[in-house]
Amino acid sequence: MSEETKSNNVTDEEVREALRGVLDPELHLDVVALGLIREIDLDSTPAVVRMLLTTPFCPYGPWLVQQVKETSEKAAGRDTKVEVLPEQWNPEMMEDPTLLGFF
Repeated sequence: MSEETKSNNVTDEEVREALRGVLDPELHLDVVALGLIREIDLDSTPAVVRMLLTTPFCPYGPWLVQQVKETSEKAAGRDTKVEVLPEQWNPEMMEDPTLLGFF
């Protein structure tokens, strides 16, 4: 399959799986497991990933956003915009909140 064909047929689940490689440097869990990736929109141009940060003043926020952008672009095969949502993150958003010992 050519790269062009791949980019035309990529799914949001494939992008989400690629984003499992982006780890929060403080919590040592990936952004998907943490529930930070709220939406992946491959129908828009450019593609859009909407995400949260664990705290509004996360010291790794800019780095994390850049990693999500680069990983998403590579997986989708095209330009991607990352939007950081104003919503407050909480551990209940995680795939498995017990991973951090909250529940």
